[in-house]
Amino acid sequence: MSKRLLIVAHAPSENTLSLRDAVERGARSETGIDVRVLAPLQAGPDDVLAAQAVILGTPENLGYMSGALKDFFDRSYNACLEKTQGLPCALYIRAGSDGTGTRRGIDTILTGLRWRAVQEPLLCKGPWQPAFVAQCEELGAAMAAGLAAGIF
Repeated sequence: MSKRLLIVAHAPSENTLSLRDAVERGARSETGIDVRVLAPLQAGPDDVLAAQAVILGTPENLGYMSGALKDFFDRSYNACLEKTQGLPCALYIRAGSDGTGTRRGIDTILTGLRWRAVQEPLLCKGPWQPAFVAQCEELGAAMAAGLAAGIF
């Protein structure tokens, strides 16, 4: 049975879509991993319960996560609370500013869920840089490789 990596990422612009696509491309570079990519409004608790690891992605909106990602957490939190403790996760934020409020908001939710961040959040901040795409691809590849190797 293959392990599932769930990517829940809000991608309302061409740039954020390129980041989500890069995370997916990196994740699919690992064989034997079932990669599922969903927009936050399409994802729910059943998707999380079926996954062995999760990557979350959001733009910074008014110093916070996107409303769509917040909606995903609102709909999934209680159903996942006792069933997904220790779930390995990673986060990337496309931040026009510094991403601090966005990170703090998501960290609070992940702490409550007791999900386990397996790396520091990737903050793609400031003016757009093509390097963000490569960093997101590395994030996806690292998560998939860690999951395949049984590291988490």
